[in-house]
Amino acid sequence: MKLEELLQVVVNAADDKKAEDISVLDMSEVSLIADFFVICEGSNERQVQAIARSVKEAVEKQGEEVTRLEGFESGRWILIDINGIICHVFHKEERSYYNLERLWGDAAHIDMKPSQSYEQ
Repeated sequence: MKLEELLQVVVNAADDKKAEDISVLDMSEVSLIADFFVICEGSNERQVQAIARSVKEAVEKQGEEVTRLEGFESGRWILIDINGIICHVFHKEERSYYNLERLWGDAAHIDMKPSQSYEQ
């Protein structure tokens, strides 16, 4: 599966669980740790966990491997590492505190909506 197709799977899975403010950053020019970041939020710990679970299951259903999943128990900031894509699922309060979009401000924002194709 192409990375851009997998990126769409991640965005769709987060949207399926009503993730809010889904943002996609192209990290390929600014970082060696990932090609893309998907950043989204939930309003409470249970929703954050449900979003992360949905992403993990959708990725695995496509035959891809989740190489790391951290922070699931707390449900405040869950990191899902998917071979080139890192999905950050935040509790709303944590997202505003860490503000990854500002921290990685040099990364290009990708306009990607659920169930649509990859566009930059």
